[in-house]
Amino acid sequence: MRFGTWNVRNLYRAGSLSTVVGDVARYESDLVDVQEVRWGKGGTVRTEDYIFLGKRNENHQLRTRLYVHHEIVSAVKRVVY
Repeated sequence: MRFGTWNVRNLYRAGSLSTVVGDVARYESDLVDVQEVRWGKGGTVRTEDYIFLGKRNENHQLRTRLYVHHEIVSAVKRVVY
């Protein structure tokens, strides 16, 4: 398994999520801790082979999210912030 962490600074701009997904897939990571997200959407977002886990953040404050490959998402028991 491959784990990683990435400080993205902002996913509020259009197209940012697809850029991150492409980079995570390029490094063939299974689980990535993404920091300083500033993204209003929450819950579970499916993108290609990954699932983006996080809570809703309407104020676009700094938060941490997880990208988890769909093959191991059942191993994630709980996301705590």
